Amino acid sequence: MTQELPPLNALRAFEAAARLQSVSQAAEQLNVTHGAVSRQIRMLEEHLGLALFVKDGRGVKLTDAGSRLRDVSSEAFARLRAVCSELQRGQAEAPFVLACPGSLLARWFIPRLDRLNRELPELRLQLSASEGELNPRRAGVDATLWFAEPPWPADMRVFELAAERIGPVLSPRYARFAELHRAPAAALLGEPLLHTSSRPQAWPSWATGNGLDAEGLRLGQGFEHLYYLLEAAAAGLGVAIAPQQLVADDLAAGRLVAPWGFVATPARLALWVPARHLDQRAQRLAEWLRGELAG
Repeated sequence: MTQELPPLNALRAFEAAARLQSVSQAAEQLNVTHGAVSRQIRMLEEHLGLALFVKDGRGVKLTDAGSRLRDVSSEAFARLRAVCSELQRGQAEAPFVLACPGSLLARWFIPRLDRLNRELPELRLQLSASEGELNPRRAGVDATLWFAEPPWPADMRVFELAAERIGPVLSPRYARFAELHRAPAAALLGEPLLHTSSRPQAWPSWATGNGLDAEGLRLGQGFEHLYYLLEAAAAGLGVAIAPQQLVADDLAAGRLVAPWGFVATPARLALWVPARHLDQRAQRLAEWLRGELAG
């Protein structure tokens, strides 16, 4: 038959009183009253069915049973304190592993990485990039930054950072730039459009959001990943479509322009953190990202 352990609070009160050889000092260390420690010790004695302390003049002293329990409990609590301290130090010293799509990493995150490291040095950030399907539950990953649509799963803490907005972009180097950049959005119907297999619905969603018939779209050169799509657009190879966040720096620098603006999609740029791994570092990172995106 399995023997149940005594209540932890009772053991903790006894261990402190036995180690300090004083109920009053134990109460002070545990930040409780003298009476509370005495009640916990009596509860432990009742649980065990034997005395742990006996009166000794104005004070008390341990019985033989009390001495045995003191030695074992003091060692156990000391080991617990040591292990908890190691775990806390380990968490503080371990890098915070953030997974995100390679296109988001290259076009938005890396240009801001130096500032992030300066402002949140305690993160010791380690980045894990992938252009494939991300798995926010993957072992070894503390958080995942990506575009996704609600509803959010119950086992994840999802920090919504910004709404996704997509729109067409092109470079002033594009051969038809002069004809297109002042034309209405309908001018893109029939234009051979750069596209990516990872976001096949991007162009149809944009067309629908602008009141255009998606059937009139004409897809040209395709790319496997968004990063290559935007590099092609910057090189003047055609009109691409992308989330506003991923082309913000290119728009500011004039490498790309967005004559037709951006339309909202149901997706959100969000930081996904497994609920069981949620800690202050994830919350601080989410606050930092939200501030950067708002700025």
